[in-house]
Amino acid sequence: MYDVLLPSFIAGITAYEVSSNLGISYFYSSLNFSPVFSEFFFVKVLLSGLFFGIISFIMIETFRVIKFIFIKAKQAWWLNALISGILVAIPALFLGTKYLGLGLNSIESVLNGGQAAWYDPLLKIIFTSITLGAGGSGGVITPIFFVGTTAGSLFSAIAGVDPSTFAAIGMVALLAGAANTPIAASIMSIELFGPKLAPYAAVSCIISYLMTGHRSIYPSQLLGISKSRSLETEVGKEISAIKTSSSKLVSIMEGIKIKIISVFKNTKRDK
Repeated sequence: MYDVLLPSFIAGITAYEVSSNLGISYFYSSLNFSPVFSEFFFVKVLLSGLFFGIISFIMIETFRVIKFIFIKAKQAWWLNALISGILVAIPALFLGTKYLGLGLNSIESVLNGGQAAWYDPLLKIIFTSITLGAGGSGGVITPIFFVGTTAGSLFSAIAGVDPSTFAAIGMVALLAGAANTPIAASIMSIELFGPKLAPYAAVSCIISYLMTGHRSIYPSQLLGISKSRSLETEVGKEISAIKTSSSKLVSIMEGIKIKIISVFKNTKRDK
């Protein structure tokens, strides 16, 4: 929403200056990225947006389903804590602590060119969803960064591109898709990785944002606008409470079908 952009910028700059004066260093990862534009590379950027949008969708729905299961179980809070703790602790005995906590070491390693395992994004999604879905206290932004960077590493292996570049793009694109924040994520790409990467990161962010539809990792997020004219939805309400209808899209498809049938009948009549 345009009316919150200026306050957001002021708040961000103020927070940065206060933190810097308190001696807190700002995270910045400079990439050895040389923008050599080609149609083939740009197609890969477009495909990455689709890929990160799908991962965002999986993360949102996994979180929603697991939270729904715990709510429907109607158990005491301590029992939820016990069950979720067991579900997280037992796999960790075999997998290690990589998927526990913030995972900052893994994020930094992937951004520096390290290759993530193909299952890293999925396991982090499951561990985070179980912890928060059961009522555990914690944030979701850093897990999004973990999932985004490791998903970017996975995409780089599939598409044959630089892992650091697409780990960085994945980090911000997943934030755009999961939290519905394409502008903030695009600006973050400049802050964290420099201006050279920004145009490509922004494209991936917008596609990821569109791919997730009217859903969010934050169910209480207010929907300000509809993402597509073909989707009729209620704006101004929490995402968890809205209902989206594709009636307009259905009516368009029905109209196309009627026209095709009409042309076919006329052609048959002429024969």
